Amino acid sequence: MKTIGNLIWFIFGGLLMGLGWWLAGLVALITIVGIPWARSCFVIGSFAFFPFGKEAIDRRELSGQGDIGTSPLGTIGNVIWFVFAGIWLAIGHVCSAVACCVTIIGIPFGWQHLKLAGIALAPIGKTVVSTDVAAASRRMNAEASVFRMRGA
Repeated sequence: MKTIGNLIWFIFGGLLMGLGWWLAGLVALITIVGIPWARSCFVIGSFAFFPFGKEAIDRRELSGQGDIGTSPLGTIGNVIWFVFAGIWLAIGHVCSAVACCVTIIGIPFGWQHLKLAGIALAPIGKTVVSTDVAAASRRMNAEASVFRMRGA
């Protein structure tokens, strides 16, 4: 089912949306100042091409280790992104989600726009993985937390 959803999504806007994100990443690279945000643009662009069956997850949650994107520098980068780009991109995705959800058949596509809106708000420190990998990572982290709480 996700293959059909991804195919329809790609044909009816996913291609243009992903290329738009990649163009934003190229512009960020060219400006030199935007280099920290360029990687996030490329990750979101790849996510925008085929979002069904994928999920954005914090890299620390996935690997169990921090990096520069999950550190306080990443938080500062996300705040700057949120003010200058994130809020506006998320509003655009939410408006697209509402337009998709007006029709019954568009509801699954509206959900994909909401996923993209979520990552557009604060993309630094996140990566995109399959929903199975995200669920397994969350399950393992929950089990580790329970193990620590039991004091074992």
